[in-house]
Amino acid sequence: MLTQRARYALHAMVFLARKNAPATVSEIAQAESIPRKFLEAILGELGTRGLVVGKRAPSGGYHLARPAEAISFADILRSIDGPLALAPCASLTAYRQCSDCKSVETCEIRPVLLAVRDTTALLLEGMSLAEAAGGVKRSFI
Repeated sequence: MLTQRARYALHAMVFLARKNAPATVSEIAQAESIPRKFLEAILGELGTRGLVVGKRAPSGGYHLARPAEAISFADILRSIDGPLALAPCASLTAYRQCSDCKSVETCEIRPVLLAVRDTTALLLEGMSLAEAAGGVKRSFI
């Protein structure tokens, strides 16, 4: 399930893509109904991950670190919530054997978890901020 933190991050990033200019924390928080302190922490994390750049100054604010076309939903979600996989044994970026696993090779549920991870990654990596900001409606089926 998507965390509230991840949803706020997606809304803030789409706002920045749509605005295509620096925006203050207050401006984003008000426009997207995100608690200011929570948003500050989220933007700080997104900055650490290289997705936004913040500038302190009267004319400062946050803006996207890369073009909106080059930032996917998967980039944002991985930055905030970590791997997209439902279990650690299905993760590409944070693989580890599940604590209750008898054998990764013979696990009956791992193939399904891998398929879910692959499909989820394909969809989320295929949606850019530019598309979301532009109101692109896709049918993924």
